[in-house]
Amino acid sequence: MDLKQHIRSVPDFPKKGILFYDISTLLAHAKAWQTTVERLEKALAPHRPELLIGIESRGFLVAAPLALALGIGFVMVRKRGKLPGATIPYTYALEYGTDTIEIQADAIARGRRVAVLDDLLATGGTLEAAINLCRKVGGDVVAAGCIIELSFLGGRKRLDVPFTSVVAYDS
Repeated sequence: MDLKQHIRSVPDFPKKGILFYDISTLLAHAKAWQTTVERLEKALAPHRPELLIGIESRGFLVAAPLALALGIGFVMVRKRGKLPGATIPYTYALEYGTDTIEIQADAIARGRRVAVLDDLLATGGTLEAAINLCRKVGGDVVAAGCIIELSFLGGRKRLDVPFTSVVAYDS
């Protein structure tokens, strides 16, 4: 199945000059969504993760059903102030300024094998930050993945773990 046929391109969103890849049309097509999860499951299973980490917010849509398919747990990485209880923050550089993500302090047992997921890899900054945050709290990051990779932006080069994407756009 050509999953690109189920991903809508929206020009000038969220601002002029940006081409947004909208996965809502993929999610709405049951067979395409099932195929997406199956392909990610096949790619990540050999890494034997014990826990999947989803990055806010569309990464939750990727990681939660994949965790269910793999029979393992799911943990959220969110923007600052969105998680209850004690959290561990990680601040990282953006093109202009910084951003902070957090994980619950007790979410990952030290040494636990984890894979980090998001919906899309662009420049790699957020995925790299989530990987570093998981390591900061003791996780053994064994892989990362997403649905869409904008390969022309080179985000994969920032990652030091095996990475998989289901769909890649070269321009």
